[in-house]
Amino acid sequence: MSEEGSQLVSEPAVWQFSANGVCIKAATIEEKLDAGNTQEAESSLCEKLTISSEEAKILLGRLEYQRGKIESALRVFDGIDLQAAIQKIPPSEKQPPKKGRSRAESGPSHHPATLLLEGMYIKAKCLHKLEKTKESAQECGSLLDAVDKIFTQGVPDESKLQETVSHAAELLPELWKLCDCFSERITAYRRALLSQWNLESACCARIQKNFAILLLYCGVEVTPPTVDSMTDGPYVPRNSFEEAILLLMIVMRSFQLGKAHWDPSVIEHLTYALSLCSQTSVLAKQLEEIMPGLLNRVDRWKLLSLCFDGSGQNGTAINLLRKSLHKHENPDDIVSLLLAAKICSEDSLLAAEGVGYARRAINNAHGLNKYLEGVSLRVLSLCLAKQSKVSLSDSDRSRLQSEALKSLERAASLDPNNSDLIFDLGVQYAEHRNLNAALHYAKKYVDTTGGSILKGWRLLILVLSAQQRFSEAQVVTDAALDETAKWDQGTLLKMKAKLKSSQSLHKDSIESYSYLLALVQAQKKSQAPLRNTSQGEAMVNEHDVWHGLANLYSSLLQWKDAEVCLGKAKELVEYSAETLYAEGVMCERRGEVSEALAAYVNALMIEPNNAPCKILLGALLSKMGTNMLPSARTLLSDALRIEPTNRMAWYQLALVHRDDGRLSDAAECFQAATMLEESDPIESFSSIL
Repeated sequence: MSEEGSQLVSEPAVWQFSANGVCIKAATIEEKLDAGNTQEAESSLCEKLTISSEEAKILLGRLEYQRGKIESALRVFDGIDLQAAIQKIPPSEKQPPKKGRSRAESGPSHHPATLLLEGMYIKAKCLHKLEKTKESAQECGSLLDAVDKIFTQGVPDESKLQETVSHAAELLPELWKLCDCFSERITAYRRALLSQWNLESACCARIQKNFAILLLYCGVEVTPPTVDSMTDGPYVPRNSFEEAILLLMIVMRSFQLGKAHWDPSVIEHLTYALSLCSQTSVLAKQLEEIMPGLLNRVDRWKLLSLCFDGSGQNGTAINLLRKSLHKHENPDDIVSLLLAAKICSEDSLLAAEGVGYARRAINNAHGLNKYLEGVSLRVLSLCLAKQSKVSLSDSDRSRLQSEALKSLERAASLDPNNSDLIFDLGVQYAEHRNLNAALHYAKKYVDTTGGSILKGWRLLILVLSAQQRFSEAQVVTDAALDETAKWDQGTLLKMKAKLKSSQSLHKDSIESYSYLLALVQAQKKSQAPLRNTSQGEAMVNEHDVWHGLANLYSSLLQWKDAEVCLGKAKELVEYSAETLYAEGVMCERRGEVSEALAAYVNALMIEPNNAPCKILLGALLSKMGTNMLPSARTLLSDALRIEPTNRMAWYQLALVHRDDGRLSDAAECFQAATMLEESDPIESFSSIL
C-alpha cells in the first residue's frame, strides 16, 4: 500500500485523497458521509484508490476528525482492529538516516505502517478531545509500542511517519500529566528522549524543554537514568537539577545549530537554574553563544553583566553596563543604573562613578517608583561610604560620610520596614559612634528578621561590646548560638572568645577557640557535603582560628604556644599578612626589633592596605629616632585614611606628634584616641559588611 495521505490546503473544499497514483476529491466522500452512507463511502475509497477496507476506514476517520466530527471519527476507528493490523506488519530492518534531518529533506512516505500509526494517533486525539484522557494515553502508548516493535533499528526518515511518531511522543507525557500520573509522565519523557524514534528536531527540543521544566519545579527528586540507558556516552546526571540544566543546554545547542526555532523561555529557565547553583559563568557562555538578533543587545549586555558580577568578574560586568548605559543605547534604565552603582560600591576606585549612576537612578525613579527610589538611595549611600575611604581630605571624608548617612535615612523614610535598610543604618550609626542609635537599629533588625540572620546578632554583640557592656554581649552571644545551626556557629564562637579575652578571662577564651577549632575540624571530616550558607560570614577559616590563638598566647607571653599556632597557620597559608602581623607582634614583645620590622614590611608587601600592620610599623619606626618620625607619621596617617576610627592609630600618631614637638596636634590625637577607646568594639564594625 502506498497511500500518501490527504492534505488540508486552505479550504475544506479542496481536501483530497491520493494513493497508488490516483487522486480523488473529498467532497464526494463527504456527501455520502453526511447522508449516513458510511459503507458506501468506504467502498468508494476502496474501489477508486485500490486500498484495503481497514485503510479506507482510517481515511474516513481522519476526514471526520478534520471536519471536527470527533464522535463520528471515534466510531469509525472503533470499527477497526488497529492492533491486529499492526501485528501483521513485519519488523523493518532498514537503518534510519542520521538524526536531526529536517522534514524538507525527506521523501514521500511509503512504509505500510504509516497510515495505521496515523490512525492510532488520530484515535488518541479523539479520545483526548472527548476527555477520555486515560484511554487516550493508553492508545498513544500502544502506538509507541508498535513503533518499537516494527522499527527495531530506528524510525526511517520519512516525513509523514516522523510527524506521527513525533506528535505521539510529545502528546503522551501531557496526557499522563492530565491523568496526574507522575511516574508515567517521567517514563514517557525518558522514553521519548532515549528511544531511536528519529524525532523531528523541533519536537525533540520541545520535549527536552518540557521535561527540564518538570524536573526543575516539581519539587520531587527524580531518579536519574542509568548508564545502560544512555546512548550518547557514559555521563549520567547526579540529580534532577543537574539533569534539567543538561537538557536546557542541549536545547540551547539546538537553537544555535538551527535545528529548532528560538524560544526565549528556555534561557529564562536556564538562568533560574544556573543562578541557583552559582554557575553564572556557565550562563554567561550560553548568553554569548545566542545568535545575534534573537536577543536585544542591551538586554544581553545587562544579563551578561549580572552573570559576570555573580562570578566575581566585576571589571567585565561594569564595562558591559557602561555600553548599555551609553547615551545612544538605554541610558535611563534604572535596573542597569542600580547594578552599575552596586558594582562600583564594592571598589573604592570606582565609588565616585557609582555615585553618578546612583544619582541618575534616583532622578529616574523619583515620583514614579517609591521602592526603586529607596533602593537607589541605599546604593548611593554605599557608594558615598566607599568613596569616603579613599578621600585624602578629612573635611571631604566627613562630608561624604554625612551624605551617606542622610541618603540611608531618606531611603528608610520611603521604606521603613526594609530590614536591609535597618541593618545599614545600624552599621552607619555604629561607625559614627552613635551607639545608642546603633543599638536601637541592631535590636530592630534582630526583631524584624526573627533572629534568623547571623549578621544581625553580630551587629548587636559589637554595639554592646563598644558600650563596654560585655556581660550583656555574652548573654546575646549565647542566645545567638542557641538560635544558630551547628555549622553556622563559627563566627559567633570567635566573637565569644574575643569577649572573654576583653574581660581578661583568658582561660575561657582559649576554651572557646579550642571548641571553634574542633568545629572546623569536624566540618572538614564530615562525609556529607556542607550546604552553601546564605550568610557567607557564618563559616570560619581554620587559618583564622590558629591566627587568633597565636595572638592570644602572644598577649599572655606564652611564646612556645604562640609559635606552635603560627606554625599551624603557616601550614595552611604560607604567605599571609595576618600571620606575618602576628609574628611581628610576637617578635616585638620579645625585643626582637629587626625581626618584627621585617615581618611588618613583608606583611605590607602582601597586603599594602593592611591598617594594623601600618600602625605597628609606624609605632616601631617612631621608637628608632627623630629621623624616622616623618615616615612613622606617614604610615599612621595612611592607616587612619583606611580606618578612621582606629584608636591605636590615633594614639600612636599622638605620640609621634608629641615627640616631634607638635603638642597641639598631639593633644587632639590623644583626645580622639580616648574617645574611641571608650567605644571600641571587639571587632571592627566594617567586618560585618
